[in-house]
Amino acid sequence: MGKRVKVLIVDDSRTARELIKRSFLKYPEIDVIGLASNPIEARDLIIADQPDVITLDIEMPGMNGLQFLEKIMRLRPIPVVMVSSMTTRGANTAITALQMGAFECFPKQSGTGEAFVGLGQIVLEAAGSRPGGVRHYKGPELGAVKPAMGAMPLPKLWRTHFDIVGIGSSTGGVEAIEEVLRDLPAQSPPIVVCQHMPSLYTASFAQRLDSIIPQLSIAEAKDGESLAPGMVRIAPGGTQHLLVGGQASQLVTRLKAGEPVGGHRPAVDSLFHSIAQTVGRSALGIILTGMGRDGAEGLLAMRRAGARTIGQDKASSVVYGMPRVAAELGAVEHEVALAEIPRLAMGLL
Repeated sequence: MGKRVKVLIVDDSRTARELIKRSFLKYPEIDVIGLASNPIEARDLIIADQPDVITLDIEMPGMNGLQFLEKIMRLRPIPVVMVSSMTTRGANTAITALQMGAFECFPKQSGTGEAFVGLGQIVLEAAGSRPGGVRHYKGPELGAVKPAMGAMPLPKLWRTHFDIVGIGSSTGGVEAIEEVLRDLPAQSPPIVVCQHMPSLYTASFAQRLDSIIPQLSIAEAKDGESLAPGMVRIAPGGTQHLLVGGQASQLVTRLKAGEPVGGHRPAVDSLFHSIAQTVGRSALGIILTGMGRDGAEGLLAMRRAGARTIGQDKASSVVYGMPRVAAELGAVEHEVALAEIPRLAMGLL
């Protein structure tokens, strides 16, 4: 048996703590080394037992989960999986947590039987990741603002022409997508994004990006919407796949019901395959950090159709899964650090 993963569970609900602990019984690699009802108890257990991963409830009395997460990321970075209620407020807070450095946000399901199914697998993946530091900005709950532009701002026009840009990501993608988009000019090609998230999370994510990146129009995708320069459309989580249809002179978004592809819905592969078929060589595909292999086959189809392709490198990925598989398949034309992707995409490198 490989290295065991020491996990600390932090939740103000005794029932939730016990249910989380019980859900880990099916994972022999996981050792629950402590249960804490608040951040003060958790702090002492972190010092004494040095857990590999922490599961952290977002909503707690006193110091809430976001405040404690900020301290963890600043003082003693440890992979943290946030546990969030499936409400609009919970989704907004979850997006903030991901931007602050949380490995993943696990949405609580209603009913005790299914409430924490799958959390153990996320914890195991988190144990193999590199914990993030405090991100570029903190959410409104912590009172910070959008970061200033870099010392060398991007020009207002792209030097390369694309009819569309497709971006796919999963774990770590919230920060990575913001990094790619935040300084792109208003006259950017239309951009379509597939990020693995539940439905409430994608709506909050799109709204948050739109509020901090004013030069671009960012929203969840709708079926049949015509795409234009400066638009960014996020695939809604739920029961549909985001596709690109129409023709190069007028591309449109399509939402298509269907079974999960490779376990995902929406799937990056579905989006990329539709771009390869509809747009071909005048497209750009970008695959970012994430677990698994979703997007690799679709990116390969794009490259075979003549599109340009970029993959995030290992050093800058939270989880080097999706871009690694894409690179191994020969789908990635250029593999670069996250910070270099916007300039490479615009033809500046």
